[in-house]
Amino acid sequence: MYTQFNEQFAAATREFADAAAQVNRLAIESTESIFALQLAAIQDRANATFAFLGEAAEVRDADGMKNIWPKGVQVARENLERGVAVTQKVMEHSSKANEQIADISKSQLASAAKTAQSSAEQVANAVNEKTQSFAKNASKASKAK
Repeated sequence: MYTQFNEQFAAATREFADAAAQVNRLAIESTESIFALQLAAIQDRANATFAFLGEAAEVRDADGMKNIWPKGVQVARENLERGVAVTQKVMEHSSKANEQIADISKSQLASAAKTAQSSAEQVANAVNEKTQSFAKNASKASKAK
C-alpha cells in the first residue's frame, strides 16, 4: 500500500516539477523579450533626444530658438509615440505568455483531476466489493443460525 502511495506521489511530483519548469522557462523568455523591447526603445529615444539636444546647444539667438522649437515638440511627440507603441507590445507579449502559462496550469489541473477521479473510483470499487462481501457473509451467517 505504501509503495502504491509513494509511486503516485512521485508521479504527481514529477508532473508538477515538469509544469513548473515549463512555466519558469516561459516566464524567463517573456522577461527577456520584454527587457529587449524596452531597452531598444530607450536607446532609440535617447538617441533622438541627444541629437535634438546637440542641435539645441548650437542655438545662439532667438531666431534659432524659434526654428528649433518645432523640432523639440516633434522629438517629444515621437518619444511619446514610441513609448506607447512599446508599452502595447509589452502588454501583448505579456498577455501571450500568461495565456501559455494558463494553458499549462489548466492541463496540470485536468491531469490532477483525472488522477484523483481514477483513485476515487478505485477506492469506491474496493469499498463496494468489501461491502458486498460483508453482506454475503452476514447473510450466510444469519441463515446458518
